[in-house]
Amino acid sequence: MVRARMGGLASAIRLARAGCQVTLLQARKAPGGRILTLPNVAGPVDAGPNVLTLREIFDDIFQVCGQKLDHHLTLLPQPLLAPHWWLDGSTLELTSDVEANGEPACGFAGAREARAFRRFHDLSARLYDAFDRPMMRAARPDLRAIATGALKAPRTWPALLPGMTLDRLLRLFFRDRRLRQLFGRYATYVGGTPYGAPGVLALIWAAEARGVWAIEGGMHRLALALARLADDQGVRLRYGAPVARILRQGGRATGVQLADGRTLPADHIVFNGDPAALLAGCLGDGPQDAVPEDRIHPRSLSAWVWSYAARASGPPLVHHNVFFADDPRREFGPIAAGQMPEDATLYICAEDRSGGQLPDGPERFEIIMNGPPGRPAKPEDFAQCRSRTFDRLRQFGLTFDPVPGETSLTAPSGFASLFPASQGSIYGLSPHGALASLKRPLARTALPGLWLAGGGAHPGAGVPMAALSGRHAAEAILADLASRSK
Repeated sequence: MVRARMGGLASAIRLARAGCQVTLLQARKAPGGRILTLPNVAGPVDAGPNVLTLREIFDDIFQVCGQKLDHHLTLLPQPLLAPHWWLDGSTLELTSDVEANGEPACGFAGAREARAFRRFHDLSARLYDAFDRPMMRAARPDLRAIATGALKAPRTWPALLPGMTLDRLLRLFFRDRRLRQLFGRYATYVGGTPYGAPGVLALIWAAEARGVWAIEGGMHRLALALARLADDQGVRLRYGAPVARILRQGGRATGVQLADGRTLPADHIVFNGDPAALLAGCLGDGPQDAVPEDRIHPRSLSAWVWSYAARASGPPLVHHNVFFADDPRREFGPIAAGQMPEDATLYICAEDRSGGQLPDGPERFEIIMNGPPGRPAKPEDFAQCRSRTFDRLRQFGLTFDPVPGETSLTAPSGFASLFPASQGSIYGLSPHGALASLKRPLARTALPGLWLAGGGAHPGAGVPMAALSGRHAAEAILADLASRSK
C-alpha cells in the first residue's frame, strides 16, 4: 500500500513490476503531491517544482518496465539554465555548456573571477562524483565510501571542513559578491540559507550543469505519466481516498483506515507524506514513534508562490529566471526571524517559454519568494507580498498585465494546510549543519511494515531525490520479503 506522490509512485511501480499487489492511495483527485498546480484560463499553472534534473533517474523507472520515458513525455532541454539580473543593470547567463560559461563570466566580473568560476565548477563536479553513489543513490549513506572518495579528491577537502558553510566556501573562490550570491542561492534548493547550509551543497551546481529539462504541458504531466505507468503494471490507484490512520497490531503496521471509516489491510505501507505527520499523530498513535524527532526538526524553508497567467513586458524571459536582492542579509535575516524578506531574490518560471518561443497572449508564470516555516497567516501578508514581488520587479523593468490577485498566491500557511504537520516547510528537515544530510530518516522506520518515501526521507528534497527514495523503499521491502521466504 503506497501513497500517490513522487516517491510513492516510484516505489509502487517497482514493487508491482516485481510481482507485488500494490494499492496506491491519494487524498486528492490527482497524483503528484508537491507537484502542485493551480487552475487557470491558460491551463494548469505550476505551484511547485517546474523543471527536471538528473533525468536518468526517471529514464530508469521507465526502463525497469521495458519502456522509454520519451514515449510518454516530451522533455524540452534548456541549454540556457537561467539569466540572472541585478538591479545595478548587470546580467549573467549560464548555460549547460560549462566551457562556454567562461567568456560570459569574464565579461561579467573579469578574468580573475572567470578563472575562479572554472575552479568552482571543478570542485562542484568532484563533490558530485564523491557523493552521488555512496550518498544520493545509496539506501543508507555509506560513510566509508564517501570518505574514500574524498581522500582520492583532495581538492574537495575545503568544502568538507567542519563549520564550512556554503557562503564561507564561496568566499574562498569569489571576490565578486554577485557570484557568491548566485551560487549561494543553491542552498535554497533544499530549503536552507547559504549562511547555514554546508559547503558540500556546492555540488548542486554540477547536478544542474548536467542538464535541465522542462516538460511540455507542465511538471504535473510527469506525475500523470508515472501514474499511467503504475496502472500498466497492475497498481490499483485510488484517488479521493484520504487516509485517517495507520493501523498497528502486534508491534507492526497492519493496514490503514480511510477517512470514510473503511479499513484496508496491508503487509507493507509506504508513507509518502511529511514524516512530521507521523510524529504529530496525524495518522493516529500507531506510528508516532516510527521516526525520531531529530530526523524531522528543525524545519527547512517555506515560500510564497505566485501561480497565474498574464502578459509580460520587460526583460527577455526564458523558462528559468532569477532577479537578485541587493543584500542577501535583508532576505535571509528576516526569514530567520520568521518574517517576510525585506529584499527578496525572486525566481520566475515562464512556463510557456520552455520551447524557446514567445507565446501569443497571456502566458503562465510561477514566482517564488523564500519564506520561513511555521509562519501563521497574517492579514497584511497578501498586500505586503504583492508589493515586495511586483513593485520590486518593476524596478527591473518587468511588468505583468494583469497583476495577479489573492487566489494566485500560496503562502507558507497554505503549504502548511496542504501538507499536515509540515509547518509549511517545503523540504522537510533543515539542511543546516555539517551532518544534516546524514540525519534524514531512511526508508525503514522503527515500526516494522511501515516505510518512508518522499522529500522528507533520505536522500532528500527535490523531484529526483524523492524518486530515488521510492526506489530505496521498494528495494528494502523486496529484500525484506526475500529474507522471509528463506
